[in-house]
Amino acid sequence: MNLHEYQGKEILASYGVTIQRGKVATTAAEAVAAAKELTEETGTGWHVIKAQVHAGGRGKGGGVKLAKNLEQVEEIAGQIIGMDLVTPQTSAEGKRVHQVLVAEDVYEPGEVEVEEFYMSVLLDRAQGKNMIMYSTEGGMDIETVAEETPHLIFTETIDASHGLQGFQARRIAFNLGLSGKAFKEMTKFVAALYNAYVGSDSALFEINPVLKASDNRIIAVDCKITLDENALFRHKDLAAMRDTREENPTEVEAKAVGLNYVDLDGNVGCMVNGAGLAMATMDLIKQAGGEPANFLDVGGTADAKRVEEAFRIILKDDKVEAILVNIFGGIVRCDRVAQGIVDAYKNMGDAINVPIIVRLQGTNAEIAKELIDNSGLDVQSAVEFQEAADKVQAVIA
Repeated sequence: MNLHEYQGKEILASYGVTIQRGKVATTAAEAVAAAKELTEETGTGWHVIKAQVHAGGRGKGGGVKLAKNLEQVEEIAGQIIGMDLVTPQTSAEGKRVHQVLVAEDVYEPGEVEVEEFYMSVLLDRAQGKNMIMYSTEGGMDIETVAEETPHLIFTETIDASHGLQGFQARRIAFNLGLSGKAFKEMTKFVAALYNAYVGSDSALFEINPVLKASDNRIIAVDCKITLDENALFRHKDLAAMRDTREENPTEVEAKAVGLNYVDLDGNVGCMVNGAGLAMATMDLIKQAGGEPANFLDVGGTADAKRVEEAFRIILKDDKVEAILVNIFGGIVRCDRVAQGIVDAYKNMGDAINVPIIVRLQGTNAEIAKELIDNSGLDVQSAVEFQEAADKVQAVIA
């Protein structure tokens, strides 16, 4: 589950991480009011207007701009709110901006030179440990840094049983070339950031840039947080932050009815039980010359209602030319699944306008095949993987 920048900063601040302060606005008038309040609270004279969407590269798309007075705050906020923001991480259609973050200017000149760093906290899957990745090249895409100057990327692996150690935080500050007050501030920043990552059960923290301000404060200027959805039951307050407007509407609908669905770009819809079988089924479709249109795991039950919901979700995609149902009848008997498919097909009537291939293996598979074959419906049955692949290939050729 992704969060907006302002939501992520709320989490960081609650753990003692110093952030670039700001206020959210949904209209230009609210943005002006937020700017006035921010000036009173922080003394900032300039304001940064940031589009709040679940995508990186907002500045490149015109979604982050500096306002030097209240008139510019109103003008810029009015331009950004309601726009379809296109960034390197969005589709060509972009993402609609519903709100902006009016933030303080933290780049004012002072006694020392301002510097930008990159820092992220994530899981190192190869080692099964948390990891802090950081670089002196803040403000840039980390992929570009990795490609062009990989020696400027550092990592610190953390044993979860011991947590972040003091010497590790100090090593990070040292590798970033800091000293004096900035060094101490960075060690505090790193410790608070790691505590926030663990405490919120997150999958990813990315702070780009981390700023060393002109007064040697260390500040999180931007913030990208991805929460681990499997842990949201422990964080009702964080679960309430979900913004479904930023998510694929079909995936949101599928989640509401208890289906595990991921939208893809292909032409063959998949309905499978079990994630492993789903992955194998997508490979099968590729071998047959097609492209999977989705990942859809119906889980351990596949009665008529659930199958019908799955069919309706799949058919929302206009690119789907066929549907492959591939069910292993272990928990649920194949004949019950077959009857569910037949009943769902009859209930939906003309709503099903593409060929359906059904492969059922497991308990009562033979009975299930007879039910499909004798249903009188435009549903083709298959027994073996290759047979299913051949039938998919035939209907999409």
